[in-house]
This record gives sequence, C-alpha cells and structure tokens, in this order.
Amino acid sequence: MSVDGWNTVLVLGGIRSGKSEFAESLVADAPTVRYVATAAAGDPEDTEWAARLAAHRDRRPGSWTTEETADDPRRLADVIAAAGPNETLLVDDLGGWVTVLLDPAHQPADDVATVAELAAAVRDTEARVVLVSPEVGLSLVPTTPLGRAFTDALGAANRAAADACDTVALVVAGQPVWLKPAAAARAVDVPAQARPAVRDATGTPPTVPETQPSLPDVPTPEAPATPAAATQTDGTAWAAPTMALPMVATGLVIQPGMELPMPDEYAGPQAVDRLGMLDVPGAGFGALERVVGFAAATQGTPTPVPWSTVRVLLLHGDHTGGAAAGAPPGESSRLARQARAGRGTLARLAAEIGASLQVVDTPSSAPMEQEPALGAAAVESSLRHGWRLAEEAADAGVQLLVLGACGAGTEAAAAAVLAATAGAEAPAVLGRVVTADGEIDDAAWMVRCAAVRDALHRTRRSPRDAKDVLAELGGGDVAVATGVLLGATARRLPVMLDGPVGLAAGMISRDLAGQARHWCLLADHGGHPAVRLAADVLGLSPLLDLRLDLGEGANALAALPLLRSVLALAAGLPVHPRLGGPDADEPDFTEPEPAGPGPTTTEPDFTEPEPEPAGPGNAPERDPSGRRAG
Repeated sequence: MSVDGWNTVLVLGGIRSGKSEFAESLVADAPTVRYVATAAAGDPEDTEWAARLAAHRDRRPGSWTTEETADDPRRLADVIAAAGPNETLLVDDLGGWVTVLLDPAHQPADDVATVAELAAAVRDTEARVVLVSPEVGLSLVPTTPLGRAFTDALGAANRAAADACDTVALVVAGQPVWLKPAAAARAVDVPAQARPAVRDATGTPPTVPETQPSLPDVPTPEAPATPAAATQTDGTAWAAPTMALPMVATGLVIQPGMELPMPDEYAGPQAVDRLGMLDVPGAGFGALERVVGFAAATQGTPTPVPWSTVRVLLLHGDHTGGAAAGAPPGESSRLARQARAGRGTLARLAAEIGASLQVVDTPSSAPMEQEPALGAAAVESSLRHGWRLAEEAADAGVQLLVLGACGAGTEAAAAAVLAATAGAEAPAVLGRVVTADGEIDDAAWMVRCAAVRDALHRTRRSPRDAKDVLAELGGGDVAVATGVLLGATARRLPVMLDGPVGLAAGMISRDLAGQARHWCLLADHGGHPAVRLAADVLGLSPLLDLRLDLGEGANALAALPLLRSVLALAAGLPVHPRLGGPDADEPDFTEPEPAGPGPTTTEPDFTEPEPEPAGPGNAPERDPSGRRAG
C-alpha cells in the first residue's frame, strides 16, 4: 500500500463523489489486492444497477482477486480478521454490507454486535485494509421506516469504522479531505494559561511548546524603545484587525484562512502613473517601475521613500540525509559563525548598506526520504518563532526584511516543497551541485534527486495541507521562514525574498494566508530553477536578471542599493514643467525697476485732464435710466 504510517483507512463520500476511485488509487501500487465486494447481485432486470457493478469490475486490474460476502454479513469481519500482514484488502462498500445486514433473510440478528465485531476486526487486523462507505450524515432524515433504519445503521457503522481505522478521508466532488490524520501529533505539556482557545478542524486544540525560543541578538544600533503591547491602555493597538495584533499577547493560532492585511491597492498604480510625469531626460525607470509600485503599495502612499532601516534574517538549519549530499560537513555552521562575527559575503554587503544582520538557528530536519522532516509540535513552534521575529523587527522600526539561508540540504527541501505544492518534478527544480573549487558534482545532484523522489513516494497519499508539507518535507528553516512571512504580513512589513528557502516559504504561506505573497519582493531569481518556478506560481516578477550566486540573501543585498536609488529618484524628482507643473504655462515674473524716487508701480503714467468750462453745451450726456453715459 502506498501510504506510510497506517494500515487501515476509511474513505467516505456521497453518491458519485469518486470515493471508490480514490480508494482504488490508495492500493494501486500494492503487489496483490483482494477486492471484497459486499453488495448483493440485485434484481436481474435492473440494468442500471448491473451497469454500476460492471463499471466497478472494469476498473479493477486483472491481478486483483475478488471475494463476495453478500451471503452473510458476519463473514466480512471474518475475512478481515483472517487476512495476513502481507495482504491488502479493499472493501467496497459498507453501504452494501448494511443493506445485507438489514435484509429480512438475516433477521433476527444483533446489528449492534455485528457492527462491533467488524470494528474489532479492523482495529486488530495485521493486513492493509481500505474501507469504502457512503456518507449519510449530511442527508435529510428519510421519511420511510426502512430508510431511517438504513441511515441509522450505516451511520453507526461509519462511526465505529472511523474510530477503528488509522485515518479517515472524505471525498467530495472527487476531492479528498483527510479528516483523521495518519500520525497524531505528540502531546506536549502546556500550562493551562498558555493553551489557545481556538481548535483545529479535528476539534483538538493545537499544541504549542511550553517555552518559546528566545529571539537571537541583532548586531545593530539600539532602536528607540517601543512600549509593550500588553501595557498599552488607550486601546489603539487592540483596535487593529485581529490577525494584526501581537501574536504572543493574543495567543493567535497560525492556521489556514487567516485574514491578514493587503497592500494599498490605489497607491501603487498612482505611483507608477506619477513616474511618467517626472522631469527625467530619458524614457524613465523601465522595469524598475515595479519596485516603485511595490514600495508605494506597501507604504500606502503614491510617493514612497527608500527603505532606510533594513534587517537581514539569516536562517541556519541543516537537512540531513540525501538532501545534504555534496555539502561539506560543518560548512553551514562556519557560515553562520562568520555572519555573527561580521565577516563574510553577507555581513560585508549588509555593512555596506547599513543593514542589521540577525542569525536565526532553526531546528535540524530529519532525512525526509525516511521519516517526517519535523514533528508536528516543532512545526507549530517554528511558525510562531518566525512570526515573533517579524513582530520584533516591526517594533524596532525595521522597514524591510531580507530573508536568507545557509543550511545544508535547503535546495532539496525546497524542491520537495515545490513538488508537493506545485506539482514540480525534482530534477527540473534542483540546481546543480557546485563544489568549493567550482566543479560540478553530478553524483551528489543525483543523490539529492533520489532523496526528493523517495520523500515524495513516502508521502504521496498524505495530506497536502501547509503544516503537513512543512512537517513531512519542508523542515525547520522553511517553517520559520513561513512564520516570518505571515508575521510580516500581519504587521504590514515588506519582505525581500532571495533563494529557494524564501520562495518555498512563500508557497507554504500562500495556503495559510493568501495575502502574504503581496508583501514579497523578488529582486533576482539568480537563474535558480526552483526560484523561477515558485516566482511564476506566486506571481512575483524578478526586477533584475543579474544571475548572481552569492548565497541566499546576499544576492538581494547586492541589488538593494539600486532599488533604493530608484525610490530616492522617484520621491525627489519634480514633475516636468510641460507635464503639469503648477506654473508651467506662465512666463517668469521680473520685478520692474523704479523710474525714480518713490514707490514702484507697473501702471502707465497718469495725467489729470484739465477741466472744461461749464456750459449748456458741455453738460454730460445721460442715458434714459438717469445714469451718466460712458
């Protein structure tokens, strides 16, 4: 059978939902399968029912064997109990079994005891068993006694089977949803006051670590102190949208469907339109118009300013197993120590642009081809730790985060995440392995490909939810990076991505909060195939094509001065005089010189006319209204 971690599964679904096809796909790679048919033959004149049975038979491979249990409902439990550890059984379905159970020919019978016997057989079997059953809990209560008896009996059978099986799937319109996970998360002792009130889809409170890891030091000048959110009394901070509140203070649970803020939808287009009016001698900013639009949207103004406070988060966490093939032992730790000491490529580039550098140790990841890369509790802890890192940066006045990574095996882990979330093929998204002396190590590349292939094979029938992908494939660094993206989105803090770990986190965060990708900026894909694919899926267009390969995070820092210069020009240049300046059409005004002593005037000299002598012929004319004419 193709799913590791469990032997028995219950597949529920409505009529024509695709439940049988999905169940058959679960055992498609088993060497031998015994198909247990529970439905009675039915009325020979019912051609439609016969066609349904024929369709089921036609889908089965020729290597499968079929066993009928319609003659005795108790026989199904005996068949399951007698199956050996090397056997695979597909029971289709419990609806037909309940129909036979309620048949008057088998009455009187203890239906409750028969259902209990079946559940016990499923719970104790050593074989791999897939049970298919119609879901009747979502339908209306039947109006006939026989219909009510059927739905009641089948509902009880489904509940008993679901309790006995290792995992349960619900198929709706051909789409499977896992209701009962294959591997339950290990319980973690948590103080009562620290337990979140929100429950997940299974009704179980998410477990969180008892103590949260402390945030690493940031070698940067001391930022102005920010009052703690918990001590504010004016209520302003707590009036923000729920997910924008400080995570630690509110006990928020990171889960799919979070409502996080979006960038300003009007400021970005307005900023780009304004660029066409600036007083520049050439054609303008070209492709770098996008960085102006991005900065405007994330800052909420049509005239964005350059990011003056930048923080680099360097995630250090190794992936063991075949994912790290070709990586020199201890190399990632050396790079992390180098960055902490202010030496190396990343630290030098950060110093050149005045950015602070924070090295973050993440949990090491187990060999993903053999077992889950990270435990469920560690995934929760890593997500929350990343969120806290983003919150701390926002509180310190950071205006832009840059994500970097230096762990061994990160490229293979990112390739596995892309394969699980975007259907990528591992060889197509795994970059070549280059040794320290510049040689191509094809053997190491093949080992990495095999590790990703085996990991996907191990998990190919597992759930593909965000946290499941992190646990099975992504590991600690991708989980922390995902938390950073979510926390930064909640605090309206833009993030510059650079490399496979950041883009893999972007793919995961998309399934937790779709708004997160709109706060991400990609300066350059560096020619990396995984980065290019993920950027295309996320809708992130690289601003540059320098094909730098200085390490994840360093490429972004090398491009950042250019992006800052573009923002400085966009904010500082005036509008062209011919394109809407305030006095563009008026000539320059010159103060006239006085002709002599006295006040300056711009009126022509005025000479008082001499009065004419009064007389009858010199009287002023008047119009009919009595006013003087003229």
